[in-house]
Amino acid sequence: MEHKYTPYEDIDKEQLQIDIDTIKEDLDSASWEDYQHLLKLERWGRGSTILGFILIFIVNYFDLSGISFWAVGVVGALFIGIGNVARWANVTHPILHGAYDKVENIPFRYTKAGYARGWRRFIHWSDWIKPEAWEYEHNIMHHYHLGELDDPDNVEANLQWLIRSKIPMWLRYVIVYAFATTWKYTYYAPNTLKILENKERRKRKEREIRYYQINPFTKNGFELWKNYYLPYGIIQFIILPMLFLPFGIQAVLNAFIIIFMGEIFANLHSFLVIVPNHSADDIYMFNEPHKSQGEFYLRQIMGSVNYNTGTDLIDFAHGFLNYQIEHHLFPNMPHSFYQKMQPIVKDICKKHNLQYRQESVWRRIYLTIELMVGNSKALRVNGI
Repeated sequence: MEHKYTPYEDIDKEQLQIDIDTIKEDLDSASWEDYQHLLKLERWGRGSTILGFILIFIVNYFDLSGISFWAVGVVGALFIGIGNVARWANVTHPILHGAYDKVENIPFRYTKAGYARGWRRFIHWSDWIKPEAWEYEHNIMHHYHLGELDDPDNVEANLQWLIRSKIPMWLRYVIVYAFATTWKYTYYAPNTLKILENKERRKRKEREIRYYQINPFTKNGFELWKNYYLPYGIIQFIILPMLFLPFGIQAVLNAFIIIFMGEIFANLHSFLVIVPNHSADDIYMFNEPHKSQGEFYLRQIMGSVNYNTGTDLIDFAHGFLNYQIEHHLFPNMPHSFYQKMQPIVKDICKKHNLQYRQESVWRRIYLTIELMVGNSKALRVNGI
């Protein structure tokens, strides 16, 4: 018989707030040990990227072709993709939340104020996304409006054009799968820029924009290409392949192909571990803002799901996004805290008879895609 959890409206939100705040009060500050854990994750990501480029070197040095080229090239692309996701999820994500800011004597580059700022962006986190734009879109708009219409990452709301369309179901799946291979630059780049632009427009009391134009010959499109598409595109697909020019033009082409495949793998990997965090037919959406801190905590639990957890290697592969419930309750927490915090959060959920959702990422991506194509709907809180 299925366990019946306490309904949203019957949860003692004041007591939940007390319980969560008690955890915060009992938490130790981030330490040098936590910083060392971050460096380990960073080394794993860098090592993966370096290994990928070593395999590109092997392809060109031994002049591999045919099946040998694709066998080695695909593995190299996989490692490049893993390194790409690691820089975002395992390093950039917690640093831009300020998770290590209070570590005594930590290098400035690992603080929120010093990471990926200005030209250092291309050293610390070169990607399609501008760090300042993603920081505001993610840290503020997503975390504090989870599951609401103001949440820029509300998957069901963002896909209404597809869900309500007359597009055949088979083609909807094709569209979603194609989107998954490109979503960092077709979704995150323009969407984060739009959110940041609207922030400034609100300050100036100007009309907000609904979407960002891709056309580079428009004002908005020029900004997108100038500060998002071109910097990363030139570095990733021109400068890096040209490093192999001493091996000849074919070597440059080989490097481009493998790096391009790595980009596709990075999009697929990040889509897999990020998108299902808050989207499925068992995840709640909210039509109004939260009214108390206790209700805010409740929504982080009912609006999130974890994946399988365990060792650092398992968690690294998930970008530590497999602790999404803990992360949304404690967004400024170092990654190294999550494994210790999970059983405590589980106990609180048990105390309040709250469902603590945790499943394989493969099960969750299936549920998410079903939501995206319109075969299911997210849950709504009664009376909201």
